Amino acid sequence: MSFSKDFVWGAASASYQIEGGAFEDGRGLSIWDTFSHTPGKTWNGHTGDVACDAYHRLEEDLDLMVSLGIKNYRFSISWPRILPSGRLPVNEKGLAYYDRLVDGCLQRGITPWMTLYHWDLPLELYYQGGWLNRATAEAFGEFAALIAEHFKGRVTSYITLNEPQCAIGLGHGNGAHAPGTLLCDEEMFRSWHHLLMAHGFAARAIREADPAASVGAASTGNLTYLADRRSETPPALANAAFLSSSKADNPGWYFNHQWFLDPVCLGHYPDDAKAAWMPFAQKISPEDMDIIFQKPDFIGLNIYNGHEMTFTDDGSLIQAPKYPGYPRTALKWPVTPEVLYWGPRLIFERYGLPMIISENGQSCNDKIFLDGNVHDPDRIDFLTRYLRELKAACEDQIPVIGYFHWSLTDNFEWMSGYDDRFGLIYIDYRNQKRIPKDSAFWYRDVIADNGENL
Repeated sequence: MSFSKDFVWGAASASYQIEGGAFEDGRGLSIWDTFSHTPGKTWNGHTGDVACDAYHRLEEDLDLMVSLGIKNYRFSISWPRILPSGRLPVNEKGLAYYDRLVDGCLQRGITPWMTLYHWDLPLELYYQGGWLNRATAEAFGEFAALIAEHFKGRVTSYITLNEPQCAIGLGHGNGAHAPGTLLCDEEMFRSWHHLLMAHGFAARAIREADPAASVGAASTGNLTYLADRRSETPPALANAAFLSSSKADNPGWYFNHQWFLDPVCLGHYPDDAKAAWMPFAQKISPEDMDIIFQKPDFIGLNIYNGHEMTFTDDGSLIQAPKYPGYPRTALKWPVTPEVLYWGPRLIFERYGLPMIISENGQSCNDKIFLDGNVHDPDRIDFLTRYLRELKAACEDQIPVIGYFHWSLTDNFEWMSGYDDRFGLIYIDYRNQKRIPKDSAFWYRDVIADNGENL
């Protein structure tokens, strides 16, 4: 077999990146509203005030998905649009927007996959301590309970958190993302721990409100791979994939999967001697770990690239040097298709759970050509290479059950503003015109034949 006959093909987005309508219909502010309006924080001072105007163009975007054969849509909901202060009362107009979105999906035969937290923390909760405050995790659990009860029977797949590695590491570690703070190691870990507790509270709440729903969590981080596929995974490769380097050697050491997935899937923080958080993790109470340890029904993996490893003469593994002129995306990220085989394989061997690729794609220097269309052969080549590797993983019985392209449309790409384009659909930000790119029609064909002709 290759991709299963019920393989989930979809596209993804996130609320602050596409919706706009930032100050309409009672929506509260998030940390990204204030961060993006702070001079020097985003490229050319771009903000998400309007973004792709999805708040007003919902029907148009859903119809485009139908025309492209996209039957699964992963989107996030804006916590402050529904709960402007982060807690009750509910902003009914905000909730009604997501009713229209979910119902619009279902009416068109599109399955909604709802992410509860894609980084837009309500500003009022941030002023009360944000993720440094355990009460924020409790508030998130209340939010999840509200959402699961309201959408019971309509939404059947939830992702609690998207990439704590970015929300905490980039938001509080180096200040590149909202809220832009530079916390010490102890405070960073406390924020991380409370965010993981938010997953636990939310997973419990969803399962209590709707036992039939599936609950997942989306992780990202460094992954390693070998140039060749082997029947047995070398232990050194697994160690390279999951053990941190020291903070001195790698300031972004928190970009790993195990500090998120070990507590969530295995019930304990990793034994990771070089990690800066180890002294604090050892003091966590069993009661807190019981809250965090809500094993997901599936793991979401956001995978864009990885590190090739190579064997030395003595049989050990080291990172392979990149050759001059190695392939890169417009964001200068390396193109490493093999990671979409080895990444799911390594994650499955560690956690034993089904997986979806919740994000994968590349930024390109897209433009409207003289014929009025957007030609992106680079993206098609990228996706072909990566999906062939994912297909090989499925052929090797690695339980990947779905793939979501990042992203459905071009969007506000966080600190990069509108400078980077990941979408299948081009957005002309001068007039909000949507133009499906060549890759969108290519992806339509991939979906139609379930990847058989990759």
